[in-house]
Amino acid sequence: MLYDALITESRRQDSLDDVRSEAFDRARWLVDLLERQGTELRRTLGHGHGHRRSTATDAAARAEIDERLTACTDEEGRAAALCLVLAAGFDGAGLRQYDDELEPLLSRVRGWTPDEVAVMLLRAIEHDKGHRFADSLEMVLNAADRLDPDGCRAVLPWLRHAHTRLMDLTVEAHRRASLARRLRTLLASADEAHIPEGLIPAHAPWAAPLRDRAKTAPTPELARFVRHLTGLAGPRPTQRWRRTCLELADAASARDLVADVLRALAEGDPLCSRGSGAHTDWIHGDFHYHYLVHQNDGDLARGAVWAAALTDGPGAVRHLGTLTLRTGGAGREVTENPKLAGAAVNALAETGDPSALEALWRLRSRIRHRALRKQLDTALTTAAEKQGITAQQLIERSVPDHGLAPDGSLERQVGEHRVRVAIEEAATVRLTFTRPDGTTSRTAPAALKDGFPDELRELKALAKEVRGTLSAERARLEALMSAGREWPYDEWCRHYRDHPVTGTLARGLIWEFQDANGRWAAVVPTAAPDGRPERVRLWHPIRASADEIGSWRERLLTTKLRQPFKQAFREIYLLTPAERETGVYSNRFAAHIVHYRQLYALFKERGWQANFLGSYDGGYDGRARAEFGDGAWRAFFHHEPAAEDHDRYSPEHAATDQVRFERRDGRRWREVPLAEVPPPVFSEAMRDVDLFVGVTSIAADPDWTDRGEDRYAGYWRTATFGELTASAEVRREALARILPRLRIADRCTLDGRFLIVRGDLRTYRIHLGSANILMEPDDAYLCIVPSRGRPNGKVFLPFEDERLSLILSKAFLLAADTEITDESILTQIERGA
Repeated sequence: MLYDALITESRRQDSLDDVRSEAFDRARWLVDLLERQGTELRRTLGHGHGHRRSTATDAAARAEIDERLTACTDEEGRAAALCLVLAAGFDGAGLRQYDDELEPLLSRVRGWTPDEVAVMLLRAIEHDKGHRFADSLEMVLNAADRLDPDGCRAVLPWLRHAHTRLMDLTVEAHRRASLARRLRTLLASADEAHIPEGLIPAHAPWAAPLRDRAKTAPTPELARFVRHLTGLAGPRPTQRWRRTCLELADAASARDLVADVLRALAEGDPLCSRGSGAHTDWIHGDFHYHYLVHQNDGDLARGAVWAAALTDGPGAVRHLGTLTLRTGGAGREVTENPKLAGAAVNALAETGDPSALEALWRLRSRIRHRALRKQLDTALTTAAEKQGITAQQLIERSVPDHGLAPDGSLERQVGEHRVRVAIEEAATVRLTFTRPDGTTSRTAPAALKDGFPDELRELKALAKEVRGTLSAERARLEALMSAGREWPYDEWCRHYRDHPVTGTLARGLIWEFQDANGRWAAVVPTAAPDGRPERVRLWHPIRASADEIGSWRERLLTTKLRQPFKQAFREIYLLTPAERETGVYSNRFAAHIVHYRQLYALFKERGWQANFLGSYDGGYDGRARAEFGDGAWRAFFHHEPAAEDHDRYSPEHAATDQVRFERRDGRRWREVPLAEVPPPVFSEAMRDVDLFVGVTSIAADPDWTDRGEDRYAGYWRTATFGELTASAEVRREALARILPRLRIADRCTLDGRFLIVRGDLRTYRIHLGSANILMEPDDAYLCIVPSRGRPNGKVFLPFEDERLSLILSKAFLLAADTEITDESILTQIERGA
């Protein structure tokens, strides 16, 4: 009989055996109903009546059980609940087998005794599966919550055991957090000074300060503080949590304690999956990974991070920045932990210290994780609001100067050598070593390597940091081309012209200055404006006349000034009649075949976000997007796998499609007609798309025809010598100004979309878009793949353009075609000569 089996199975030879037996006796009617239900189900299925008949039989039995349970008294209800808890585990199922009966019963009945709660807690603890244990524990806690402090003290051993079990088993994070909070509340009501086992991880190096304090000096104040830290489930705590944290930290004298925890998180040893981790049970062989915080301990770690930031302020900044990079940055030695990194980022913003702004700015240039970048943007905005400025002003004011002098250099005496770190060009940061005799070298002398390794390492690290800041500032300043921002003159001088890093870039750009009468005038780079201007803005050729643009381009070539990025020679993209007709989208760069992986890499390099194409849900439609105009506008570049690649898991080629625009409307984005997009925003976005297509198109691949493939051959023939895009038109104008200065000028002429080069063997036409070559008189294709870089003759170029360098390299080579020794090139030339 079921009754005898349950009595036997539930006996534990402990003080609770009598409680279990009494429950079975008081609710014998329920045991009999459960046995009859099981018998009828087996009989129904045994006679082959099928699932529908068995379901009806089960429903009838459950209805009878529910009716009896509803009518029973509190005392009978408690006994029935214990019977169901014990019976549910009889066949290894779990409380879910009777959850429809148990949930209302545990919520309704009153008068729970500590022994009854202990029986149910012990039964829940016996489950070896995380989800079964969580289900059981959640319902049992509904009864435990009704115990008074004395009752909680009576069941303290089982509450502690349940908490330890919860920390050991694999349970969904949100359920673990909820159950842990309930258990810790009960434990606290029973013993305020007790810190539950497992609340502080036993082996994590970062938790050692907490473990030591809890072992050597346990106090109710410390226990309350630690429990409070675990109550932080999100990346940003409430104001109430922060106030309570400060009060409890002071009461427990724990300010230095959380500072030590933060330092250990930022710099201490990580954990190894071989010893403990989420996958320890099934990892085999030599594979292992290192991590900082186990998923079960994430709330405590985040709470400690915030507590350190709130109590230590400026002292926590360095460690918060290090922790963010360690758990969310590139090149980390531990697995990523975005939640912990996010907590550190948000805590940085709340310190209110100027050094935190510099740390956030540095992180912004080094973090690539999309969610963390969003949190960084939010943190910068929060920090800006605290100082009463905009996020853009905050970024400008938080650019680190690295201790450099106004000219972008720093010198230090190391032993007998003078070491100089200097920004020499827009993309170059150099270390120069001056010997005692006055001679210089770019290589560290042996005397420094052997005698001053720490100092040398520090200077090299400084140069690397300056290089990173310089690169990020160059990208930021170029992004201002679409913003149309203006600055008060004094503010611009302080944060742009006179800044040791930003100034090296700003002084190479063209700026417009507004006088007291509201008139704007552009000034030569490196020159000072007349008088005292009121406001300043970055010059954009889209606002200038053709003559003014031409004048600036000629001036840069004459003075041999290379700008930090293409400004005077910048391409301009104006709305076409066709785009006015299509309204909300542009097909200007549609229907091109591009190398997809190269395109995707270029998206990342230019700061665009895109899904990766592939044969999976959502992988057919590509949408790359980027923000312009200080984040007020967003451009979309649509693309998809090319026709002959659509069945591939990862396509080799993609086909380009429309470009569309959206405008920020509060927290939402709204698609807008192209005519409403500000000209600088439209031009800058289309410039990026032109770059994507121009660089990755198979038309720019000189080896394409040698592959022996007919795929996309029609497109290649049409596009490789087709009409020039805006970027190619700028290239043509630059060549028109550069060619007269070259030693091969008498052999070169521009003709439409081609640079004509007259050699001694043949005449060549180099396409200004693709850099591919046709030979006269029969337009035979000439394949040349020269080494990339600057052209022969060290020609000055006013901006970086690999395609322009490639065209000039080919021009120098073909102008002296009788000196060519490469047999593969000579064979092609001589074939039709």
